[in-house]
Amino acid sequence: MISYGLLFNRDVQKDMPRASVLKSLFSLFVFTFFSGASLAQKPLTLPPPNIQATSYILLDATTNKILAEKDPDERKAPASLTKIMTGYLVEQEINLGRLGLEEEVQISVNAWRTGGSKMFIREGTRVKVDDLLKGVIIQSGNDASVALAEHIAGSEFDFAGLMNEQAKALGMNDSNFENATGLPDDNHYSTARDLAKLTRALINEHPEQYELYSEKRFKFNDIDQPNRNKLLWRDRSVDGVKTGYTQDAGYCLVASAEREGMRLISVVLGTSSDEARMRESQKLLSFGFRNFDTQTLYKAGVELQVEPVYYGTLENIGLGVLEDVSVTVPRGFYKDVVAEISVPNQLDAPLSAGQVVGQLTLVLADEVIYEGDLVTLLEVSEAGALSRLGDFVFLLFESMFGDD
Repeated sequence: MISYGLLFNRDVQKDMPRASVLKSLFSLFVFTFFSGASLAQKPLTLPPPNIQATSYILLDATTNKILAEKDPDERKAPASLTKIMTGYLVEQEINLGRLGLEEEVQISVNAWRTGGSKMFIREGTRVKVDDLLKGVIIQSGNDASVALAEHIAGSEFDFAGLMNEQAKALGMNDSNFENATGLPDDNHYSTARDLAKLTRALINEHPEQYELYSEKRFKFNDIDQPNRNKLLWRDRSVDGVKTGYTQDAGYCLVASAEREGMRLISVVLGTSSDEARMRESQKLLSFGFRNFDTQTLYKAGVELQVEPVYYGTLENIGLGVLEDVSVTVPRGFYKDVVAEISVPNQLDAPLSAGQVVGQLTLVLADEVIYEGDLVTLLEVSEAGALSRLGDFVFLLFESMFGDD
């Protein structure tokens, strides 16, 4: 892992005279923090195992780096993987204050009669949103999915419209939803890549709801209903996500696991059996954890660089990143990561906090693995007229008599 201390490998210090600061700073436009980059060994990883699925994808949930894939954009029937979107929309409604977990839902005849997997709600009864959500996530209840869809949008058809709007917002460009359950429809489809995007959004945006996906059983109406994701029993690092099956879709599984702070998401579509979807998912996850590592290198708001400021109330300003910088690399190759900073020759006040003034780039074996903005961590107001005049004269003399 790259040490934070290496980011301060410059002669610039806040208490140094401006002339000394200039001599150390203005000589570089792009600064490379690690030497020997050209001699770095090219990372080697084993190819992914042979996965018996029509399409699949494996990615890191933090960095969104794809670690393995096969036909990830091939449109497939998603079966009950559809319910990941159903649950996502329910949580969106809760967060917006338009739905409450204790709110009761009137169960319609339509919801009660929905075929396929059920949580066994009864027509004419009222069931809490909390119970219905558990029925969708843990038991994969089609009846619960329709009941929630009708309660939120008035009809399952209109709810499907909301699903498609959300899919577009998430960049799920190869998905279309016709219902809240995943029951077969020729125009109801998704892809391994899109389902991974959806799952990543669910995990990162709604961690409280995501905890439901790790629950192994749910009891409703005195009926004990186990989670259909058997990986929850086989692998302690697995804490979700959703199974699916129809004759057209085959046996499908979106799985997620976390080990030592690294979270992976796998999607396998079109396997031949319940056992196969578990086995192939576990093979993918094991491959990812064994061959890759993800760590946060730089924290948001932490000072990574100090630069001089002219015409302002401060002589220097700290630079950093607005969001944590995390990267996924082959195991054992952090020592070969090269960090580069690009900053302008001169920063002039006024400057607002969070203003983009440079670029941070991370390179591994000639491949850019991260590019992001370098921003100011403080606000710097414009100085008075006399102080600005002093900086003008200082810069004028530096340009005339300073080192080339």
